[in-house]
Amino acid sequence: MLALLGEAKTPWDVLIIGGGATGLGIAVDAASRGFRTLLLEQHDFAKGTSSRSTKLIHGGLRYLKQGNFRLVRESLHERGLLARNAPHLVSPLAFVIPCYRAGEKAFYRFGLKTYDALSGKLRVGASQGLDPSMVAEHLPTIRTQGLRGGVLYWDGQFDDARLAIALARTAVDLGACVLNYFPVTALTKGSGRINGVVARDGELNREFTIPARTVINATGVFTDSIRAMDLRQELPSVAPSRGAHIVLDGSFLPGKSALMIPNTEDKRVLFAIPWHGHVVVGTTDTAVQEINLEPHPSRSEIEFLLHHAGLYLSRKPGPDDILSTFAGLRPLAQAASQRNTALLPRDHIITVSPSGMISVTGGKWTTYRHMAEETLDRAIQVAGLPVRPCTTAALPVHGSTLSPTAGNLRFASYGSDASLLLELEQADPQLKERLHPALPYFAVEVVWEVRNGMARTVEDILARRTRSLFLNARASIEAAPKVARLMADALQKNQEWEQRQVAAFTALAQNYLPSGLEAPHSPISSFQS
Repeated sequence: MLALLGEAKTPWDVLIIGGGATGLGIAVDAASRGFRTLLLEQHDFAKGTSSRSTKLIHGGLRYLKQGNFRLVRESLHERGLLARNAPHLVSPLAFVIPCYRAGEKAFYRFGLKTYDALSGKLRVGASQGLDPSMVAEHLPTIRTQGLRGGVLYWDGQFDDARLAIALARTAVDLGACVLNYFPVTALTKGSGRINGVVARDGELNREFTIPARTVINATGVFTDSIRAMDLRQELPSVAPSRGAHIVLDGSFLPGKSALMIPNTEDKRVLFAIPWHGHVVVGTTDTAVQEINLEPHPSRSEIEFLLHHAGLYLSRKPGPDDILSTFAGLRPLAQAASQRNTALLPRDHIITVSPSGMISVTGGKWTTYRHMAEETLDRAIQVAGLPVRPCTTAALPVHGSTLSPTAGNLRFASYGSDASLLLELEQADPQLKERLHPALPYFAVEVVWEVRNGMARTVEDILARRTRSLFLNARASIEAAPKVARLMADALQKNQEWEQRQVAAFTALAQNYLPSGLEAPHSPISSFQS
């Protein structure tokens, strides 16, 4: 990628700042339309919000309750497209709403019939009513006292960070240049118009002045910091909201169905979702002022999630049962009159500054492709690029495959690349070892991601190329030395580098442990000596 950047002799057609869901989606769209495309990410791909979601590709039942039928219909359509284009990363998941009060079952059945209808031809399954025994069959650990039945409906589940890496590889397959650890430090202008950026290679500490015909700001909760480089003043456009999650052992919700809690104390829905052999419980919606790359849940948010999960599960989880905690910041569109972020819309907004920079804010993972399409259409108009149609509605994501063989099941999320991991493993039997007994990942994945996934640090491997940090923080800390050794061999690094990497990751991972919730956070650069 650095070589591709150095070979550029003319301005890039499209330069994207931000390597999360939105930025990567725009890079795929731009490259697929034949534009010379460059994406720059300050840290690692999906480091922020895009790796910290509730792992759902969904229409959003609560938006239906709010009457936002347009957003629900759009989200359900995009859910269907993504399931078709990335079947190795997106799959249908059954959700069960248990009902304990008279009239609840009929109420939810009516709403879910509307949800089914809005899905149209891309529906992934039909909702149905359940009697108490059927609810218990789907949710073996549900509290049965007073249970009157329930309702089942279907939505989509995915691995957010893995999809982000697959999108980065899709963009590269299409000819784009994507670089992580490459922060933009300034914008360049000519005749009052933005004509490029100044960026720094964070690994080698080299500065680049990079010309571009159009610059797109897709930095999520950091949108306003990039806008301030352009306008030289703070013009808040983002109202950040923190969503917290806890991760429990899979025994708290065995089976293949998810629990949906339809009405919490803060008027949100809550989910308990089986994911990689564990259970993710989330999410909260807390307005915050501070924006950083490593948000972490408050004690009150953890207590909130434990309390509500305990109301529905026969075995109530406690603080000692938590394997990991994580939080993400939603880049919600600013609304001066609305203090409750739970009520802010999840629509996206595209703005163009007087100097021509395009900023996109809001939205969610489910609608990333549609956001990218609309953003690039606007960029074409603003920059005077050739008009070319969007093709991503039917564009397979890298690794897409409909029928992985039985031998590939361990590496199913790699899709068609799974056979290449097996070949690499067979060439070196030591790569068949697990990273840790409590984690579902193998040594071969470390080597593969260094060679093919632009993984540069132990954190990249344990947080995003695998999901170890999010599944079990303690186990990931214990696995860090092994990962560092594998990476050092692949990257030709010395023992001092290994030690720095392990120390940096261990410090970072403390904030994913329940005991670290109240500790002050101090981000540590993985490249610091």
